[in-house]
Amino acid sequence: MAGVTPALPALRRRLDLMPSPVPERPGLLIRDPYRFAPGMVIIPPPLVPCLAFFDGRTPRLDLLERLVRATGDVGVGEVLRHLEEALSRNGFLEDDAYAAMRDERLAAFTAAPRREPAHAGQAYPDDEAGLRAALDGWMDGADRAADGVAGIAAPHVSPEGGWQSYRAAYAALAPGLAGRTFVVLGTSHYGDADTFGLTRKPFATPYGVSAGAEDLADELAERGGDAVRLEDYCHAVEHSIEFQVVFLQHLFGAGVRVLPVLCGPMVAGMRGGLPEDDDGVARFLEALGAIARREGERLVFVLGVDMAHVGRRYGDAEPARAGEGPLRAVEARDRERCARLEAADAAGFWALVREDGDPLRWCGASPFYTFLRAAGPVSGRLLHYEQWNIDDESVVSFAGLSFRRSAAKESSS
Repeated sequence: MAGVTPALPALRRRLDLMPSPVPERPGLLIRDPYRFAPGMVIIPPPLVPCLAFFDGRTPRLDLLERLVRATGDVGVGEVLRHLEEALSRNGFLEDDAYAAMRDERLAAFTAAPRREPAHAGQAYPDDEAGLRAALDGWMDGADRAADGVAGIAAPHVSPEGGWQSYRAAYAALAPGLAGRTFVVLGTSHYGDADTFGLTRKPFATPYGVSAGAEDLADELAERGGDAVRLEDYCHAVEHSIEFQVVFLQHLFGAGVRVLPVLCGPMVAGMRGGLPEDDDGVARFLEALGAIARREGERLVFVLGVDMAHVGRRYGDAEPARAGEGPLRAVEARDRERCARLEAADAAGFWALVREDGDPLRWCGASPFYTFLRAAGPVSGRLLHYEQWNIDDESVVSFAGLSFRRSAAKESSS
């Protein structure tokens, strides 16, 4: 229609937006957590307000006119063009360039024979000797358990920050568990709500390549219903399982057998009921529970989970300091939830998570709940709890826990 100017494309949702860490280049840093495009862009402060106009509805001319009025410079059209090109070139807009990048990455992950390491060289060393030295240091002083457990919960925060909780959890895995299949339930930071992301691929790390559990992944995909995402691309970038595979390989060898499961946020369960009120979640929990009952002690669960997220980074108005002021109350609430985990009280645990909409932002709530519902009768033990300032104004809490099969479970196996 005459007189209608094209709308600006929409800025993608779920991008990482943060203040520029480069002093000589102030502004807003944008990067893609999905890594569809590997680059990043720093938007200069005067142009940051322009991003609000990239909503898929605002005509390009409207933003141009506002820039001219604000600056008095009729040449701002070239500035706007460069801004849009930079956003598009880096895959930050909902446009054809992003669609092509996304489709290429999705196809490449699906076709890949293994899941390549995404965080080696950043969160942990990217060479075997360096990695072994780091893990030896983090596990130094740990007394390995003398018998087996049904599962453990370890953090997925950077091992450098959470090594004491990692050590407490992984020390609970006895050497005799070598040869078991480890079901790793990780937080899906990027997946859809009420879904479970699977992959049949083995994981590669500097230690080597793990053994896959394709048969179990296929069984879950067949029986798990619409909540299952097989060959979920989120595995390509997610750290919550990758860190657990590294520790498992350190203890049991590169070829340890792993069934990786990414657990999305359980939104249906936050509306006043339980997560299994969603039919897809219910089907998946039953499918995983059936495998756990059949396999018995041949399966060991490993949860890659963090707990509270408090402070400016997570949207709170006030800065947070580990162990100080309000963070003491956070610890009390964390420990209350851990007590429900120790008692394997899934409904009681979820009631605490659901309370007030979970202001603690426990990103590990879904893997914990999945484990409690699928693993059968267990009893837990809190081994170590801590809080860590992930930056000067924000805190993450996490812990190491172990779980043993209850007498009811042992008598039925």
